[in-house]
Amino acid sequence: MTPTPLHRNTLFYGDNLPILRDHIPDESVDLIYLDPPFNSNRSYNVLFKSESGNDPDSQIQAFDDTWHWGESAEAMYDELTHGQNQDVAGMISALRQFIHENQMMAYLVMMAARLIELHRVLKPTGSLYLHCDPTASHYLKVVLDTIFGVENFRNEIVWCYTRPSSPVKQFPRTHDDLFFYTKTDRHTFNRDDVRIPYDEETIARSNRNPGNKSVMGGKGTDRLNPLGKIPESWWPIPMLQGNSNERLGYPTQKPLALLERIIQASSNPGDIVLDPFSGCGTSIAAAQKLGRRWIGIDITHLAIEAHKRRLREHYTIEPGKDYDVIGEPEDLTSARQLARDDRYQFQWWALSLIKARPLGGSEGSKVGKKGSDKGIDGLIPFIDDASKKLKHVIVSVKSGHVNSPMLRDLHGVIDREVDAPIGVFITLEEPTSDMKKEAVSAGFYKSDLWQKQYPRLQILTIEQLLAGEEVKMPPQYGTFKKAEKVRFEDGTQSELGL
Repeated sequence: MTPTPLHRNTLFYGDNLPILRDHIPDESVDLIYLDPPFNSNRSYNVLFKSESGNDPDSQIQAFDDTWHWGESAEAMYDELTHGQNQDVAGMISALRQFIHENQMMAYLVMMAARLIELHRVLKPTGSLYLHCDPTASHYLKVVLDTIFGVENFRNEIVWCYTRPSSPVKQFPRTHDDLFFYTKTDRHTFNRDDVRIPYDEETIARSNRNPGNKSVMGGKGTDRLNPLGKIPESWWPIPMLQGNSNERLGYPTQKPLALLERIIQASSNPGDIVLDPFSGCGTSIAAAQKLGRRWIGIDITHLAIEAHKRRLREHYTIEPGKDYDVIGEPEDLTSARQLARDDRYQFQWWALSLIKARPLGGSEGSKVGKKGSDKGIDGLIPFIDDASKKLKHVIVSVKSGHVNSPMLRDLHGVIDREVDAPIGVFITLEEPTSDMKKEAVSAGFYKSDLWQKQYPRLQILTIEQLLAGEEVKMPPQYGTFKKAEKVRFEDGTQSELGL
């Protein structure tokens, strides 16, 4: 069955391979950026270790099965070697003979299958940027050359940055690679949209020698372009620092400036940008800011919620109203299935229903650290007095059998913590009558600022949340703080509710 074109911006939760096959039509995407997960800090000895024995722990929970050589990797290898593309079959077979059966080979097999689909969905005028590091970049280049064609390789872009590092027997590793490929030689490239200022030395040399082509190396125009120069293939864009306003606490988050340059260079307003490993949503945020349409895919609910929060806080747009989210549970049956499949994914999804931040988020609350041994899974910040000191609703999520002792643990935390006066207990199953009595006995929290009372201990079932019930609390932090402005490419502005 041919996938139906998407008519709205869309986030997908799930494995990107079946999503690409089932939902994204041929030649429908203008630009693809992908930053596939891979942990370069792992020892090469581990990456190339034969996995005929016991598997070591996976470095990425979401891909716990696929990053090992096992049944799924073997099945994908068989699909690739018996597929219609004989170049791919020969390439992947040769790699296996050299690399053997290990995590690196499993990674390359899974990436090859996805890159085939990404090539299929890319328009003839489209481009792909694959973001990687030296761990597997040399192998990925071979895979890309085979699928996209050597003639369609455009650049190896080096993103260089500085960071604290003190290696003993090598130079610090302070760059990533971006492989830039196109579908054909008819690709979009807006060079004037990404020009940067000339350095002071070049400007001074031009001023000393007006009209001298040697200023430009003896080539091209005899004067400096007033828009600046086209960036070279090395991009000195700073990494996000710990105190950056952009930082969301996501470990692999990339700077917005990096994605803006890619999107401006290789797409036009209204074009579709696809990120199949969208993480915390930097590419999606950049596409939204620059007036592009977008598709994001990620296999964790933690990432999908990061997207939602970012889009809500930066661009005041909401799921359902302004864009679609596909793959998340929509009823009690699918919620129970998610809980059976992966309780952590269920937990993250349940927290997203009340806009709670998973424990350990960017606010770094002391409450979370103290309560982490009591089943506290998330926090909702709010401000309740003139001091503007953050307080929190603390959240506990349960996907299985529930009982009164679980609720008493949460009750004990809110009794103990001054800055956590409200607790919310989210449950997939119906609470017992004793649990309901326990919640009522906790009494009310009086907000002097908002002149309201809120139940100190609240029980919310997944069924209630799906029906639209909300936490009873003061306005969440961020809903009334002074907004910044984000200026879009067309000159309009949007409030940043941070």
